[in-house]
Amino acid sequence: MAEKKILGLALCGSYCTYEKLFAAAGELAEHYELIPIMSETAAETDSRFGRAAEHIKQLMDLCGRPVVTTIAEAEPLGPARPMDALLIAPCTGNTLGKLAHGITDSAVLMAAKAHLRNGRPVILALSTNDGLSGSAENIARLLNRKHIYFVPFGQDDPVNKPCSLQADFTRLRPAVEAALAGQQLQPILK
Repeated sequence: MAEKKILGLALCGSYCTYEKLFAAAGELAEHYELIPIMSETAAETDSRFGRAAEHIKQLMDLCGRPVVTTIAEAEPLGPARPMDALLIAPCTGNTLGKLAHGITDSAVLMAAKAHLRNGRPVILALSTNDGLSGSAENIARLLNRKHIYFVPFGQDDPVNKPCSLQADFTRLRPAVEAALAGQQLQPILK
């Protein structure tokens, strides 16, 4: 049997998508060795969608290892312990903007920076209320960046949140597999 590829699974603070993420991440765990990463905000914030400690435990149980939650812990994920791919799911508008502009102020962004310097794919599963407004420019900027790929996405509630975009979390694995082959899963817009 072939050795599993190593996939970083990085969570940011779009807590409303965690249920969808964890439902889809079980399939990823069957096919990849998962390295769990959380932004400091995601690792410390309780919300109406659950307690941070519960999310950390769920992620640890899924991945079978401690969660990376600091910049210092994330930095070696590029040079010393390279991953085959990094999936940021959910990727908030905040993280998207910082990634588009080279800002590295969280464990997730350091993991992405460390990973990109090795020329390996980073896959973004968007979840942002301003995807068709304030974050649109950052999406466009990253669509043209080498080694950045997107999980197909669309409007999640066009009537009540007309600018909001969310990835199709049922397409995480196909998006990762396409990115590992150097391809953007199509169509990007669902």
